[in-house]
Amino acid sequence: MNIDIEQLKTIVISASKEELLPRFNSVKRNYKRDGSVVTEADLVMQARLITSLKALYPDIALLGEEMSVEQQQTLLASDTPLWCLDPVDGTSNFVAGVPYFCVSLALIENGKVTLGLIYDPIRDECFTAQRGQGAYLNNERLMSEDTGLQLKEAIALIDFKRLTPELATELVTRRPYGSQRSLGSIALELCWIAAGRGHIYLHGKQQLWDYAAAQLILSEAGALALTLEGKALGSDSLKPISTVAALDESLFNEWTTYLTVSR
Repeated sequence: MNIDIEQLKTIVISASKEELLPRFNSVKRNYKRDGSVVTEADLVMQARLITSLKALYPDIALLGEEMSVEQQQTLLASDTPLWCLDPVDGTSNFVAGVPYFCVSLALIENGKVTLGLIYDPIRDECFTAQRGQGAYLNNERLMSEDTGLQLKEAIALIDFKRLTPELATELVTRRPYGSQRSLGSIALELCWIAAGRGHIYLHGKQQLWDYAAAQLILSEAGALALTLEGKALGSDSLKPISTVAALDESLFNEWTTYLTVSR
């Protein structure tokens, strides 16, 4: 499907600046059934983007994080193009005033992500990718290069709380990397790997709207990612998946080998 990426960027950036930034660190948190945080900002941002995207692309439905599971399943089961939106990825950060969150939007066609856009309103950074056309940060091409690093020298972005206790303990007690961060936004962390701001990545349980756009940006930048089971990151299911990623092939091979042995 022919999408005007510049027009799409304008829509998301304008909505973020007008709806999210004024509410940053000034909204109350509520909790969903699964224990995750939701705020007025999530709901307002989702509603605005649904309206804006529908006006331009009336034939593309939108699957949003802040929808019921039944709505999400119905939309994903259809064979029509579908927007997949996380209106605020990193809501806990957003509420607490931690300046690390983003908006994530993907276009899914025939079960594959064909376009990804992730916008960080704090840094005014927009990551984009279209399948087969490369990945960009504010219109500058992202291209992964061999870091020349060994695993023991790498910066790792890791979410420990969704790993098995055994694997989490192994990573802490027999640390294989140089240092570790957990920043609180899945989509933005994966984009930072694509931009070389971290070298390896691990998360035990991600939802489709968390990783859909970022996985395309990551792969189009030349970085590598699979699940812990060695499978490709899919975009045709609501089942949560794990993600293992690295900036270059050498690091990816060393990282996945370590994880295979440690699991």
